[in-house]
Amino acid sequence: MNAYSYRFEKVLTYREQQKTETEMEYKLSIDAFEIVATKLYDLLKKKEDTLKEQQERLETGFSIDGIHHYVRFVNSLEKKIAELQQEVLQARSKMTWYEEKLLERTIEVKKFEKMKENDQEDHRIEMEHKDAIRLDELSTLSFGRKEIR
Repeated sequence: MNAYSYRFEKVLTYREQQKTETEMEYKLSIDAFEIVATKLYDLLKKKEDTLKEQQERLETGFSIDGIHHYVRFVNSLEKKIAELQQEVLQARSKMTWYEEKLLERTIEVKKFEKMKENDQEDHRIEMEHKDAIRLDELSTLSFGRKEIR
């Protein structure tokens, strides 16, 4: 019986490698997003705590220098927050791009896997048909030999 060989095996293997690489890049982009989003969250929390502390100090009495210090500090935090918000947007965009690319590559691999399954089934049916023909030929020869005796 003929051994089965899928004609697009190399293409399937290549597509699977692409998918695996994209999965790794996607996971890395998720990690990068989580890191920058956590930094942003921490800065926003720090700003909130600072404003709360500033408000409490204003109620209990606060020097002008202290107020200026807090204002400069909050302005600095706001600049860092704005920068991090841009980084979060970029990281989210990159993560979304890899997610879409992974979906595309997954679909491609599934197409080739389905084609392989169909091809294997066609091969199996063809082999069964050839086997049936051989058996018919053998039984015909066997019957012919019995008739000659």
